[in-house]
Amino acid sequence: MKRDFEDHCWKDIVDPEILEIYKAYEREIFVGPKPAVLAIDLYNKAYLGGNKPVPEVNRLHSGSCGENAWKAIAPTQALFKAARAAGVPVIYSTRHADTAGVKSTNRRMKEESEDQYGIFDQLAPEPGELVIYKERASAFFGTPLIAHLRRLGVESLIICGESTSGCVRASTVDAYSYGFHNVLVEECTYDRSMLSHKVNLFDLHHKYADVMHIEDVLAHLEKSQRKAA
Repeated sequence: MKRDFEDHCWKDIVDPEILEIYKAYEREIFVGPKPAVLAIDLYNKAYLGGNKPVPEVNRLHSGSCGENAWKAIAPTQALFKAARAAGVPVIYSTRHADTAGVKSTNRRMKEESEDQYGIFDQLAPEPGELVIYKERASAFFGTPLIAHLRRLGVESLIICGESTSGCVRASTVDAYSYGFHNVLVEECTYDRSMLSHKVNLFDLHHKYADVMHIEDVLAHLEKSQRKAA
């Protein structure tokens, strides 16, 4: 069954007047041709403190996304499994702890260990999968990501990770600027702030990407797998 264009997590904060203003952006949404999964910053730091409310874990672990990150683990695992089964490349981004003062945002940072930026074990890359190291918010800025995507013949991206308002947003806008058709998987994307998460998903959905639910993306990937078989 076809979903309503606004059938997403922002329904409780976006009023009818704003929806009327954004009517011009309504369109068919879909997973584009020749996709790759771009998994943004699924590193250990986002999961520190465990599956607890963000304000609680953030007191000890600045930058942790707490329960918002942990809630996204299972759907992200399902996304990776389906993508790999369909022969869709899975590409990761992260960063190094010490980047000589170059940061992704203006947030004050304490001294960090390199292992905080290792990919979280439950979502780790498989052998041979590409990991892009970046210094700014976007996975494209100052990295060879676009060259790898062109070499693989990728025409569209399925994007997940964190944070919705930061590195996910910056990477999605750059991807759109490079001409990729973008899908953001709602259940696989998260932020420390639910308000920032919802507002940015709403804005990205209307301007730069198709926000889709995990079950719809999985159905597309499973259909692609059957066609390839």
